[in-house]
Amino acid sequence: MYKVTLIPGDGVGPEIAEATRKCVDATGVKIDWDVQECGIEVIEAEGGVPDRVMDSIRANKVALKAPITTPIGKGFRSVNVFLRQELGLYACVRPCKTYKGVRTYFSESNVDLVVVRENTEDLYAGVEFQAGEKNTASLIEKINEFATGKKINTPLDETGISIKPMSYQGTRDICNYAFKYAVDNKRKAVTSICKANIMKFTDGLWYDETRAVAQAYGAKFEWEELAEGVAPDAKLAGNVPDCGGSIEYNERLIDNMCMQLVQKPELYDVLVTSNLYGDILSDLCAGLVGGLGVAPGSNIGPESAIFEATHGSAPKYKGQNKVNPVALILSGKMMLDYLGEHDAAAKLDQAVADVIEEGKDVTYDLKDDRNDPTAVGTQEMAEAICKKMQ
Repeated sequence: MYKVTLIPGDGVGPEIAEATRKCVDATGVKIDWDVQECGIEVIEAEGGVPDRVMDSIRANKVALKAPITTPIGKGFRSVNVFLRQELGLYACVRPCKTYKGVRTYFSESNVDLVVVRENTEDLYAGVEFQAGEKNTASLIEKINEFATGKKINTPLDETGISIKPMSYQGTRDICNYAFKYAVDNKRKAVTSICKANIMKFTDGLWYDETRAVAQAYGAKFEWEELAEGVAPDAKLAGNVPDCGGSIEYNERLIDNMCMQLVQKPELYDVLVTSNLYGDILSDLCAGLVGGLGVAPGSNIGPESAIFEATHGSAPKYKGQNKVNPVALILSGKMMLDYLGEHDAAAKLDQAVADVIEEGKDVTYDLKDDRNDPTAVGTQEMAEAICKKMQ
């Protein structure tokens, strides 16, 4: 039996958490659910994520988390970002694939993408300085003092600053994860994405390291000139499997990648990128396959993992038994794979696919007409998925 932390969240979180729990239990895998309340009301009342929640995740090492509301432009910082940074969950993995029966412009493209996003660095590190504060003005003056090229020319009292930290270690870790994922799951290509033509010292570092990791894995470079003068990463060389050129390494700038995905998503496979770009790209990729309602996710670290849907808490639908539970259910499927229960994971995935394809016991957003009166509720769809596994 596995002990797993279950965080019901807030908004529609408790409803889809209950639906997911039913479906995971229906696979036959025995799980002792350690339920930890940590919605917006709890966080506001206790002044942050309670220690009991962190203790539970650290003890159990695996958590399934429903959405938690994040105030926009004010209030506390994202709980998701806090958990990832506190627990060292450096790899965010978001698969996006088409399920027959889901309405999408790309239903004929057989989209099957995996976004691997660095979770702890970049602009999401949250190192910010507010416009109008004395320390911010002092920082700008110091930056301009040391800057050898472009300087900050906006008014000192009207300018906010965000810091974009990027490290070789962080880049190495996430690219290593992406290649290991590709090898383990028999994928064919890893695409490294950034904006190195503009940000030479951060995104330029990103390309330096992802090329070195690709070289260590023996990847086939899309263009030979990318490999010129690149030495395998010394910390990885000899410690990773040589894929013998079975995996292709290529690079795209973030703006071009967005266009490429909209034009020909079927040409891409594993996408590895930094924190901000990864957040944006994963939503774009979810749009390719029908929306956030079918977009699962996981956050992986050296010692623990949290599985969660990509979408938010949708508080306006709270308590209505209306929303699509598939994204969190598929996150539960990813959790089963992480636990090594691959047969159960495959059974759950197939059950979800069968229910969606039949189109009978699905929520309103999965109907051809969103006003279709035959649409079922959150729990009813979960029960239909459970029946498919009997």
